[in-house]
Amino acid sequence: MAARTPQLPLTKRQRQILDFYREYTEEHQLSPTLEEVAQHFGLNKVTIFGHVSELERKGALIRSGKGISRALQLPEHAQPDTPPTPDGATTVPLLGRIAAGAPLEVLESPESFDLTELLPGTTDVYALRVSGDSMIEDGIHDGDLVIVEPRKTAQPGATVVAIVRGDFGEEATLKRYYPEGKGARLEPRNAKLKPIHVDELEIRGVVTGVVRQLPR
Repeated sequence: MAARTPQLPLTKRQRQILDFYREYTEEHQLSPTLEEVAQHFGLNKVTIFGHVSELERKGALIRSGKGISRALQLPEHAQPDTPPTPDGATTVPLLGRIAAGAPLEVLESPESFDLTELLPGTTDVYALRVSGDSMIEDGIHDGDLVIVEPRKTAQPGATVVAIVRGDFGEEATLKRYYPEGKGARLEPRNAKLKPIHVDELEIRGVVTGVVRQLPR
């Protein structure tokens, strides 16, 4: 099958990622995981998730099915007849942990879990496991899963996944977002903690839901 040209223009980084998908697929006869792409470029998986989501939206990558490992493929290598997840389950990629406290280095190994009953028909989201207690007054506790819609902007007061520069490079944190001049105030929801003031940050998503596993 001939390669399909994306209908929308690609950024330099998106073209680099697409080239890596092509080279990896030709060498290994399967597509790379988000973790493998992130390791190749020295970026965190939240950043890579944003880029590959845009590549999928632009038609440069095709998802071969839900709940399938290495599902994002080049159009010429896509397998349209790949069986879907059993029983029509809606799966969401779990990209790792997000700090609800001090910013945390991003991220861990990806997993997936079934959200059929919670988010029927919703696919353009991912999940992060919360680490810390800075958002407990919003009902977000240590160990919870937050459902995140990828976005680059947010309304003041929204709970966001924010990427800030730390001592060890990029760090991610979960906070309420309030723009301040050219920077922002990242507000915890725990009266014991103080806000974080930053001159610059990147918003990678807005929290749309929380999943909690109660003690048994």
